[in-house]
Amino acid sequence: MSLRIIFLGTSGAIPTVERSLPATAVQRGREMLMFDCGEGVQRQMVKAKVGFHRRTKIFLSHLHGDHVLGLPGLLQTMALMDRKLKLEVFGPEGTRAFLECVRESLQFGLTFPVEINEILDAGRVCDEPEYSIEAAKSNHVMTSFAYAFVEKPRPGKFHPEKARSLGIPEGELWSKLQHGETVTLADGKMVKPEVALGTARRGRKIVFSGDTRPFRGFAEFAAGADLVVHDSTFDDALGDKADEDGHSTPSQAAQLAKASKAKKLVLTHISARYIDSSLLLEQGKAIFAETIVANDFMVLELPLKE
Repeated sequence: MSLRIIFLGTSGAIPTVERSLPATAVQRGREMLMFDCGEGVQRQMVKAKVGFHRRTKIFLSHLHGDHVLGLPGLLQTMALMDRKLKLEVFGPEGTRAFLECVRESLQFGLTFPVEINEILDAGRVCDEPEYSIEAAKSNHVMTSFAYAFVEKPRPGKFHPEKARSLGIPEGELWSKLQHGETVTLADGKMVKPEVALGTARRGRKIVFSGDTRPFRGFAEFAAGADLVVHDSTFDDALGDKADEDGHSTPSQAAQLAKASKAKKLVLTHISARYIDSSLLLEQGKAIFAETIVANDFMVLELPLKE
């Protein structure tokens, strides 16, 4: 299945006419993963035609308002639309207290369960049969995490002629082999999937930096990524301000993407001072050619690797 990355909000701390606050959605089949959840995200979802009833996980990089204040409104909208599926929220320590305070203060009910997972350290924070989410401590002005969506390898291409030569009948046993399962023939012989499959196919990888200065270990964390979505709040001339505020410049993001051998870099979290982002794009591309600047409602597709 294809992965669709939808940039719902690409501004820094202040929204503009063209840019809403930070939120990026990854659609994978009927599931949606959201990274950060800025104010007004539910309106952005409506405009982008992203449904409210999907299986959903939300990953918060840190607890600054521009990254989390959309969550209460999103929860309430989902409840008003009679959502039933569980919603999973992942974020740094304090995420639970934030949401409980909001619910108590605003006194709104929910029609669905919310599971809150507080992240205390780097490592694997979510493990599903077909992918995992890894977290790395980033370098902002408060506790903050970068996230990597990492698909698990898929079984190699199935070779029917090999299956036939081994006397494996078509049907259920072929299907099991294609899914990487060992099968047992009528005579009791066990056949491992690799005898009928090609080399395993590597999954896709998307890395989200959140708000951060460059930090040691990012290139390794993002190694081989198909897509790196990175903070680029200020242009290179404002490097000192970026460092003071816990952000990155286009050149810094591009150097990290290059070091990680990523395939594509997307600059986001753009300061409201940049009505025209061409300067940021120029600075990034000077170091890493496969650089683009995100805009609200931009969609990128990552097809399956063959």
